[in-house]
Parts: sequence; structure tokens; C-alpha cells
Amino acid sequence: MVDHLVLRPGSQRDVSDIGDVFLAARQQSLTFLPGLDADDETRIRTWIRDTVLPTTVLWVAEVDGRVVGFFSLAGEKLEHLYVHPRFHSQQIGAALLQQARSLAPLRMQLYTFVRNEGARRFYERHGFRAIAFGQDNEENEPDVLYEWKAGSAN
Repeated sequence: MVDHLVLRPGSQRDVSDIGDVFLAARQQSLTFLPGLDADDETRIRTWIRDTVLPTTVLWVAEVDGRVVGFFSLAGEKLEHLYVHPRFHSQQIGAALLQQARSLAPLRMQLYTFVRNEGARRFYERHGFRAIAFGQDNEENEPDVLYEWKAGSAN
């Protein structure tokens, strides 16, 4: 675990930093997805500002005042959980997931890509179980629906 980890609700002032985390995670951990150009990066920040922040509960993880991870939750659906690749394996994702569980304490579902093996191992370690496989996403990439229920292994 890193020193000086702070979890707090995200706000409009975090949009650029959240975008940086999302883009770094996508570019370094989701290399099987198509690359992004500058216009895509601008669209992602606009999407975070105009869609993600107003429609989900969003929390950020800060280390020494720098946003290094975030999650967004819509009811019992974990829409996003990303940690900047430079901060992987430091329990930041686990801390974010624990906070998300405090907001959805009975049940949570999420999708991840089948090829995102790191994320799949992470969620399975934290008690999530695969319940369905499909390919219903804008990337047209096979995905898996995971579910966690209170009382399951965490």
C-alpha cells in the first residue's frame, strides 16, 4: 500500500486527471484496443465531464495530491475502475473497490473485456464471479459480466 492514499468524491476539477488515468490505463493495459488520437482524447474528457460525472457516483484515489485512480458506480453497476499503470500492485484498486462496495454493499456487477486478464484476475481475487459472456460493447470486443454478492469471498 502506498503512503498518503486519499479516497474522495470526484468533481469537475478532476476531469483532466481522471482522463489522464483512463487514457494511460487504456494505452498501456488495454493494448488490444485500437489506438486513440488527440480528438479521441478530447472526446474522452468531454464524456467524463458531461456523462460520467453527472450520471454516476465517482470517487478518485490520490497519492500525494495526485489523482492516480478512480471508479464510477451507477447503482449496483461498477461502470469504471481504473488505476494509472505506474500505480498498479499497490492496493489502490483494492481500496477503490472497497469504497465502491461500501456504496453498493449487497451486490455489484461489472463488465470487463475477456482479454483484460489483469482485471479479470483482480476481480476474481476480490470475490467476483463470471456470470455471462458476450460482445455487446462499442469496441466489438468479447466481454464478461462479473457479479459480487455480499457474503461471497472478498
